[in-house]
Amino acid sequence: VQLQASGGGLVQAGGSLRLSCAASGGTFSNYFMGWFRQAPGLEREFVAAISESGSSVFYSDSVKGRFTISRDNAKNTVTLQMNNLKPEDTAVYYCAVRSRLYRLYTRSDAYDYWGQGTLVTVSS
Repeated sequence: VQLQASGGGLVQAGGSLRLSCAASGGTFSNYFMGWFRQAPGLEREFVAAISESGSSVFYSDSVKGRFTISRDNAKNTVTLQMNNLKPEDTAVYYCAVRSRLYRLYTRSDAYDYWGQGTLVTVSS
């Protein structure tokens, strides 16, 4: 499985960005997908996740109500719409495929395949 994340950039606080992750290889509709982020000097943290069909979505408390995760299984893509961005959202954002379903979806070690990351910078 190969993942390609895109859509990052520089935005002012209160602005919006839309991240996309394109998958190739395997059967995308079989994959539970997640978004994580990592700020400089900090550990990678869970942001959002979506079930294989898209019927279930999950968010960290820090982004709930501002971010929306969605997927298009016909296009093999997962999207993270980020609204009302804050400076503390600044990080490299990664999409990932969760392969270890026995581990909680908020854990980065539940995911085996990772995209290269896309940088989001929110200025105050």
